[in-house]
Amino acid sequence: MSGGHLVHGMGTALEAPAWPAITLAEADAVLARFPDAGKLTGLRWHSPRPFSAATLVETDHGVHFLKRHHHRLRTVAGLAQEHGFMAHLRTAGLSVPGVATSSDGASAIAQGEWTYELHRVPPGLDLYRDRQSWTPFLTRDHAYAAGEALGRLHQAAQGFAAPARDDHPLIASFTILSSRDPLAAAAAYIAARPALADWLKDKPWQRELARLFAASGAISADMPLDQPPLWTHGDWHPSNLLWTADGAVSAIFDFGLATRTCALHDLAIALERTAFRWLELGQGDALGDVDAAMAVLTGYRNIMPFDQGQVDMLIRLLPLVHIEFALSEIDYFAGILGDPSQAAVAWQDYLIGHTDWFLSAPGQDFLRRLGQEVRG
Repeated sequence: MSGGHLVHGMGTALEAPAWPAITLAEADAVLARFPDAGKLTGLRWHSPRPFSAATLVETDHGVHFLKRHHHRLRTVAGLAQEHGFMAHLRTAGLSVPGVATSSDGASAIAQGEWTYELHRVPPGLDLYRDRQSWTPFLTRDHAYAAGEALGRLHQAAQGFAAPARDDHPLIASFTILSSRDPLAAAAAYIAARPALADWLKDKPWQRELARLFAASGAISADMPLDQPPLWTHGDWHPSNLLWTADGAVSAIFDFGLATRTCALHDLAIALERTAFRWLELGQGDALGDVDAAMAVLTGYRNIMPFDQGQVDMLIRLLPLVHIEFALSEIDYFAGILGDPSQAAVAWQDYLIGHTDWFLSAPGQDFLRRLGQEVRG
């Protein structure tokens, strides 16, 4: 299976995976350490997501989702932080996967250079599982339902007081734009990640970030988002949701990017992930879909109303919300994978390219129209 398995790349084409597909023998050895999972009978599907390896495993007890990370990306302790948030959400009544525990009671295991986690598969239709992460919703009804589901997640997350996750790669953290000096915060973020700092050392990153922050209005006295801290999903897009036949969200999964941020940050990520055809960047100007963004926001506000000031902050945050995760992607590509070409794509096409689109005439028109619509 691993020889022919392909995954999503940074563009539209499928690519050879950085991490080999999980084999039947490997899955069998891992499941032996999760006695309640049952006896392995087969592998049903391999995920095309690129940052880890994952597969649906069939056992005599049902279907489970087995995910494998390199130990430099996720440790057992790091996954325990994520699983603690998921357990809180389940207790609050949200439909998220249950996490299997090993024979020694842990929610993840280390085996060689790998870290494994095993999730029970919740009910629902996986309508988007083979679609790219930056693929918009198929229908406005799906967008509205996803907005409502995000509102319910933010309701359920209240009361979870764990500190932010450790500084692992590929976490949707919120330390730069929440600072009163985002350039200084960006410098601290970069300095704490040697591979990222080394990759950027010969590039004018200070000048580029200063340009993006200034043009987007991030450097101003009223930009810092003094919002109540909240653990959030961090990667809200259609393929992290399961669906009912009539288009409602039946379950939420993949909390791999989750950490303590704030609701507005998570909402801006949801819009940035789902209301734009980013895979067409450079092929035309009309990338944003105001109606799709409004469907998400209308659904969300049906559960979690927000005021005029929060609307203004959301609009100002949207062009910049991806920047911290883009830096984390560069750290992943340059450090863990040792792939400077992919790091360059994350820097130029993702971090700079997305914000530059928002600064363009079509991007400014999108923000103006969205602001008018959401303010009513």
